[in-house]
Amino acid sequence: MPDFVFAPQPAPSVAISGSSARFPVRRILCVGRNYAAHAREMGQDPDREAPFFFTKPADAVVDSGASIPYPPLTRNFHHEIELVIAIGKGGSDIPATDALSHVFGYAVGIDLTRRDLQFAARDKGRPWDWGKAFDNAAPCAPIHPVATVGHPDKGRIWIAVDGVVKQDADLSELIWNVPEIIAIASQGVTLKPGDLIYSGTPAGVGAVERGQVMTGGIDGLGEIEISVTP
Repeated sequence: MPDFVFAPQPAPSVAISGSSARFPVRRILCVGRNYAAHAREMGQDPDREAPFFFTKPADAVVDSGASIPYPPLTRNFHHEIELVIAIGKGGSDIPATDALSHVFGYAVGIDLTRRDLQFAARDKGRPWDWGKAFDNAAPCAPIHPVATVGHPDKGRIWIAVDGVVKQDADLSELIWNVPEIIAIASQGVTLKPGDLIYSGTPAGVGAVERGQVMTGGIDGLGEIEISVTP
């Protein structure tokens, strides 16, 4: 064993539905603007150009049911409900026709965003990291293994804030579907077991305030609930 100068942090992980075992998280990749209506509300062209990716640190994952603090430096803290793809078999240059064999399972996730910091960086041509890759920025409900749920390609995806639905769409509206996302991501990086891919969010993103509760879900994958501490 290596002789570390201090004890390494515990490995980030996500719950697995129906199991006491947990899914170790290696890396989080996120697809930007993968629903046409959301691209339009962000002021962008929804044409089917090649998807782009940004990242979050693995330890940004938060289990469903958690209460998280309102993040620092922002006055515009947003929810983005997403289908999460959990990679169980690695590879590079994966053909889309073989991509689904690399999936361990699927989950409901929320891409939390400091929107004001993201837009400020975007407008100056700078990286988005400070708007996307902060503490507690990647809540994820328990992962449902493929053997249990198959490969969902349609079904309602939604999120509500204090019981008021804000985002409401269908997985069939994804511009780039799951096999295509995996294939394209694997052209740029080598995917490995433990990688999570947040697949993009539908229209209706908006602010969450202190003391509010986000509840969301995807047909067949259950729900997620995250509260923001007062």
